[in-house]
Amino acid sequence: MANVEFIAMIQAYTSIGIGLIIGLGAAGACIGVAIMCASFLQGAARQPELIPVLQARVFLLLGLIDASFIIGVGIALLFAFGNPLLSAVTG
Repeated sequence: MANVEFIAMIQAYTSIGIGLIIGLGAAGACIGVAIMCASFLQGAARQPELIPVLQARVFLLLGLIDASFIIGVGIALLFAFGNPLLSAVTG
């Protein structure tokens, strides 16, 4: 019976961790993209001749910011469907 309780606790804490990973990752990515785009618009308004250079850098950084969030989602999915912590209790 204690084994079932440990499995339930592991699954409960894992689900809380998954929610935190996805929620905080999404919030951080959104805030980062918003700050970066605001800075791009300010820079473009001050020096319109630099828009092509700034735009290329913005798109590169957008991809990097979103990639970090997607990696977090991948790790969360690993814990959701193939939880390595459960093998310590069941094995």
